[in-house]
Amino acid sequence: MRSPVLTVENLTVVYETEQPVTAVRSASLQLGRGEILGLAGESGCGKTTLAYAVNRLHQPPARITGGSVVFHDRDGGDIDLLALKDEALRRFRWSQLSMVFQGAMNSLNPVRTIGYQLDDTLKAHAPEMSRAERRARSREVLERVGVDAVRLRSYPHELSGGMRQRTMIAMAMLLQPQIMIMDEPTTALDVVVQREILREIVRLRDELDFAVVFITHDLPLLLEIADRIAVMYRGEIVELDTAEQVHRAAKHPYTRKLLESFPSLTGDRGDFVRHGHGEERSA
Repeated sequence: MRSPVLTVENLTVVYETEQPVTAVRSASLQLGRGEILGLAGESGCGKTTLAYAVNRLHQPPARITGGSVVFHDRDGGDIDLLALKDEALRRFRWSQLSMVFQGAMNSLNPVRTIGYQLDDTLKAHAPEMSRAERRARSREVLERVGVDAVRLRSYPHELSGGMRQRTMIAMAMLLQPQIMIMDEPTTALDVVVQREILREIVRLRDELDFAVVFITHDLPLLLEIADRIAVMYRGEIVELDTAEQVHRAAKHPYTRKLLESFPSLTGDRGDFVRHGHGEERSA
């Protein structure tokens, strides 16, 4: 693994309801600089809760009750993310760590143009930029993800699902963060568009050298793009290894069951015999 950009150690998150629920239990992982780390597991296993805790986006009744989250800057300095307060946390978000949320249509403001929303993000997190600089940067990132800059004048409902998701990726790239967390970014898309987005993510990672935490329940998808995969089950990381090792020799029974739950796309199609009038049936 490359030198780490993020270290999570023994992170625990509890939902303090009438009967407290431990949603993330003593989770530990490292994210390498420029790495794509897949975070897999069934719905409700704690994947998104872990991501929100790392980015300090959790709200009551969720509470971090233990552990640490440390960001390692390129200049060699370390930042304790759980200790950041208010303005310091606001400055850190988006500039060093950004997030692509699940469901682009719900994340984008339906009554504001794409250009307005990109510009608004830059005004909030890079107030030193002039209006012309913000406009130029918005055009640049939108075109980098494969969307024509003319779409800056469009509203979210005027874009296809794939274009909206690309816009969310562009927004997360605005300030050139070192880490991008992507929470189920392709779930609502058809297979063809999904694969296009995945290729785009890998290409952008290679060009810009940011690290990615890619959250999904789709383990076979992660085998295609991830360098390493962490598997969560009931709030715990039960396996963490290279994608190749997870594919060839998964150690935990839950990981093996995840792999077995998806049909194979290759293999024997079966023997067929002809039964009159050209009809074919499985023998």
